[in-house]
Amino acid sequence: MHPLCARGTMKPEIVAAVGFLSRFLRIKGHVNDRQLQTFSQSLQDILSEQYKHHWFPDRPCKGSGYRCIRINHKMDPLVGQAGQRIGLTIQQLYCLLPSELTLWVDPFEVSYRIGEDGSICVLYESQPATQGGSGVSAAAAAASAGVLPPLVDSRISCKEELLLGRTSPSKAYSMMTVSS
Repeated sequence: MHPLCARGTMKPEIVAAVGFLSRFLRIKGHVNDRQLQTFSQSLQDILSEQYKHHWFPDRPCKGSGYRCIRINHKMDPLVGQAGQRIGLTIQQLYCLLPSELTLWVDPFEVSYRIGEDGSICVLYESQPATQGGSGVSAAAAAASAGVLPPLVDSRISCKEELLLGRTSPSKAYSMMTVSS
């Protein structure tokens, strides 16, 4: 296996995606801390297993559709599986998560869109390791230690709309980024 495709290199991206989804469960207040921790760990494990043969840091767009988490008229089966592990039904997950959500988990970037016409917002972003470098970014090192850098928003409107529970952010391009 190519050294860049090692399972551990996807951890910061998966942690960012899972943290994003877990925040919805926490904000709605229908799950306790233990359930939230179990959901987060379960979803991290499920995504790591699902993506392990579909992670191409040398070609980040390859496999992007496979790694896309989608909630619309159907619940994403991986999110549903993690929810069921803490006793949530699919209907309960629909109440806790946005009704239209697309979450792309790609090497070096995690982004999302709420609503079919919503803006694409970046949750996590890092740069590939350079030749001759250690091969481990600061974000990867932080994630392997169980620490996710805080989200930094370059334009607050996307984050505000998300927290206000609107189904679709504004049409203007908005970004929330985390850089290593």
